[in-house]
Amino acid sequence: MFVSDCRREFYEAIISQRVLLLVASDVDALCACKILQALFQCDHVQYTLVPVSGWQELETAFLEHKDQFKYFVLINCGANVDLLEILQPEDDIFFFVCDSHRPINVVNVYNDTQIKLLVKQDDDLDVPAYDDIFRDEEDEEEDSENEGDGSEPSEKRRRFEEDVIERTMKRRQRREWEARRREILFDYEQYEYHGTSSAMVMFDLAWVMSKDLNDMLWWAIVGLTDQWVQDKITQMKYVTDIGILQRHVSRHNHRNEDEENSLSIDCMRIAFEYDLRLALYQHWSLYESLCNTSYTSASLKLWSVQGQKRLQEFLADMGLPLKQVKQKFNSMDISLKENLREMIEESANKFGMKDLRVQTFSIHFGFKNKFSASDIVYATASLMENIEKEGPETTNFIKALDSLSRGNLDKLHQGLDLAKKQLRAIQQTVASCICTNLVISQGPFLYCALMEGTPDVKLFSKPVSLCLLSKYLLKSFVCSTKNKRCKLLPLVMAAPMDVEQGTVIMVGIPPETESSDKKNFFGRAFEKAADSTNSRTLHNHFDMSIIELKTEDRSKFLDALISLLS
Repeated sequence: MFVSDCRREFYEAIISQRVLLLVASDVDALCACKILQALFQCDHVQYTLVPVSGWQELETAFLEHKDQFKYFVLINCGANVDLLEILQPEDDIFFFVCDSHRPINVVNVYNDTQIKLLVKQDDDLDVPAYDDIFRDEEDEEEDSENEGDGSEPSEKRRRFEEDVIERTMKRRQRREWEARRREILFDYEQYEYHGTSSAMVMFDLAWVMSKDLNDMLWWAIVGLTDQWVQDKITQMKYVTDIGILQRHVSRHNHRNEDEENSLSIDCMRIAFEYDLRLALYQHWSLYESLCNTSYTSASLKLWSVQGQKRLQEFLADMGLPLKQVKQKFNSMDISLKENLREMIEESANKFGMKDLRVQTFSIHFGFKNKFSASDIVYATASLMENIEKEGPETTNFIKALDSLSRGNLDKLHQGLDLAKKQLRAIQQTVASCICTNLVISQGPFLYCALMEGTPDVKLFSKPVSLCLLSKYLLKSFVCSTKNKRCKLLPLVMAAPMDVEQGTVIMVGIPPETESSDKKNFFGRAFEKAADSTNSRTLHNHFDMSIIELKTEDRSKFLDALISLLS
């Protein structure tokens, strides 16, 4: 059931209870969690936080805690499956689900008692009508033996014939209704996509209760930027939501000119700005950032010798000396940095990079620390998927969560270093895949498989890193291929998951087209291909388009996928 008043139906319902927070492993979920934690701290709400990276962990966490808790808050997990069927809860257990995954399961939508969905009111959900998918069980067997024994035999026969005709009509109507229901549900559930960021939904709640702080606003910005960096939402949706947040930024960061009310330079300040679409450039060298940002790397085709020449020409056109470009951004000449954005944009237009400017926000702590929202996204995601083992499974989650607090700048800088390694690894892998022709057209989709022994292959056994790699690879492949048909195809990518168990992780991403609405059909396609071939797959991720598969079942699974999508 959709919650129409988050304050009354959600927050005031749980404020006096012990709450279990189940939080998915993505940056938007972490930001939503930070906002909710801050609200709970204001009102002294008792809660326990459990990170969950997939359905199995969600079920395990629920089974472990269902006796101690009656109120469960699920962040970025749980909306797109039938929760009651999976978890089998008692009648006195309540779930509050704040999840950006779409489409929302219809049983969750029409359950009025145990499931409450926290969704932005103006999200376009297209949920089918109740009567089209649910039908009250009718007692179709009518008792015809209540007739009096004194009736004429001909009367009995006539009634019997009418009865048979009526039952036949009812059965036919039921079959037609079921066929229509299957069609409606197929259309509704066919594509997977994302709605408004969960962090923005939580910030709206804080704002309605007049408890919104600048920190919460920053987390909402980072949650939205995560959706944009991971390519989960359309450019139109991103710009619309940026506009909403910009009004809040103006309200919270208004600096009066008079000396009495001016903010101290040590205070945290958020600013809206048009920035360069270059990953981590303020914490790296401009040269490294140009080489390792997917947009510039794909546009200039930096995996080829010709591409490297174009990069040198691009830098020469801007009039930037190599010595300056290759040193840390902070150490560049101030005279060069002053007009750097304008210089880069002007030259980028000549080289066909018309979208190098992007609307975003930055945060300042004093003179020294300035971070862009995308810097935080890359750093937090890298901390969460750090492959160096440092204690229990939840260590990475806690570190990533801590890095979002402004008191933990050391963890944030550690995340930035990991993010640089990750971006380098992605670009090197993209270059080797394109140069060795690893991307193959399978008919209805492109396919690329990373082999065991490939450099950094362990990093790509993690879902967020693999998705980023897949998106960067598809962008680069579309720029490099001359085949017009291949430019319109989606991509399926596989990487080794666990060598001992013989499993691969596989992800499907939609085509890289101008009009792309970011809707992904691979979730349902993977399920059908696995069912038709009895492939041993594990659909454990909250994103349906990411699955785990036994290595020896891969070829028959792909054959089924090709025939299904052809």
